[in-house]
Amino acid sequence: MIDALFGSKTRVKLLHLFMNNPGKSFYVREITRLIDEQINSVRRELANMLKVGVILSDSADNKLYYEVNQRYEFYVPFRAIFSDQKMKQSSIADTDGSDWRDLVKALPHLRVAISAGLLVRGSTSNVDILLVGNVPASKTKELIKAIEQDEGREINYTVMKYEEFYYRLSVRDRFITKIIQGKHSVLVDTEKLLTNQK
Repeated sequence: MIDALFGSKTRVKLLHLFMNNPGKSFYVREITRLIDEQINSVRRELANMLKVGVILSDSADNKLYYEVNQRYEFYVPFRAIFSDQKMKQSSIADTDGSDWRDLVKALPHLRVAISAGLLVRGSTSNVDILLVGNVPASKTKELIKAIEQDEGREINYTVMKYEEFYYRLSVRDRFITKIIQGKHSVLVDTEKLLTNQK
């Protein structure tokens, strides 16, 4: 039935392979062996999936490797369909806030926290969360792990000292400006720096 819905048995097998192996890359001959399909059919479907943005490609050792694009807009629903693991519903749709936001606010020595990218609907930022302050690395890792479990995918994050953030904000640094001029959500702003920017 899923084959009929997605138009091709090879495509379904590829989606199953990629959605069950986020962060892992495969080369063509390896894929054909794993899914037991003809190489021409696999190449054709990989080209289609690459064009749509479901997968990414990279070359190494004269081989072209493919892996799932975790930033693809339908990654979470596709993973819910094709992954063998049961996934939690994405928290992006939550309107009442979620556990990870509370974890952000509880981080020690955190002075600014901004969510964007995958964590804010409609955001095109490559950075999903920016944390500013002298936050212990172990606490940051715990937080990122919790967010990734909640979202069902890897996220991109940046940690910055307050002085660096303040300076980059004051000189209208491109990296910071791009985040705060795009769609974002301010989770923590102890000095009201971002309120004063408006």
